[in-house]
Amino acid sequence: MISYAKAPDVEQSAKRIIDILNLKHIDPERLAFYRSTGSRARRVQARIHGLGRIWFDALNIQPRYIIEVISEEFDKLDTQGREKVIIHELMHIPAGFSGGFVPHKGRINKRTVDAMHKNYCEESHKISGA
Repeated sequence: MISYAKAPDVEQSAKRIIDILNLKHIDPERLAFYRSTGSRARRVQARIHGLGRIWFDALNIQPRYIIEVISEEFDKLDTQGREKVIIHELMHIPAGFSGGFVPHKGRINKRTVDAMHKNYCEESHKISGA
């Protein structure tokens, strides 16, 4: 059975990444972060969830996203690996924060995630003065 718990560590990392990379299109207040355990999925470290546009209209709410990290895979990663996974999931959020998703094809891959992570590391070092 899969169980879910809030993931404040992931939330903290994501908010730092959003801030440092200046991802102004992402509203961190409309993101939720969960860690799941018991998943049978292998080689899946995280997923991003959203609701169809009709749900936002029916419930009279703004679009929201949930980033779920799969404990069995995500927790094995080092800090940089975790940051890259979070960056990857954030890259699925479109510029309009509309509830839809940016597809992998040509946009989200190892090269683009590594480039964003490199930028994140450089900006982090500038901020910390290291």
